[in-house]
Amino acid sequence: NVQMVESGGGSVQAGGSLRLSCEVSGFRYDAYCMGWFRQVPGKEREGVAALAKVHSTRSTIYADSVKGRFTVAQDNDESILYLEMNSLKPEDTAMYYCAAEAGMDACSGRWWEYVQYWGQGTQVTVSS
Repeated sequence: NVQMVESGGGSVQAGGSLRLSCEVSGFRYDAYCMGWFRQVPGKEREGVAALAKVHSTRSTIYADSVKGRFTVAQDNDESILYLEMNSLKPEDTAMYYCAAEAGMDACSGRWWEYVQYWGQGTQVTVSS
């Protein structure tokens, strides 16, 4: 039974920082994609950042809109996924979800559109 529980959202001013956390349980695979997508009401999901694991190799991918500002990481036990967000902008305002999908190519393409598991989300609001 996979569970993903996000926390760490809140309201900040532009230029500020937040760190989101996602507690992951019941998800143990040698290859997977685990990441964050965001969504604003009435708009499509946007993939923000993801971490791809294939056996002992890890790589990260980022949306162009957040490169250099956001960092995705996980703890050594692979039970917590983080999203460090710096230099926040009003356009970063959204509900943020952590998500996961098993498989060697799980982070390919528009991974956020076909992930099998995701949490309930945490709201991030950035004011100007």
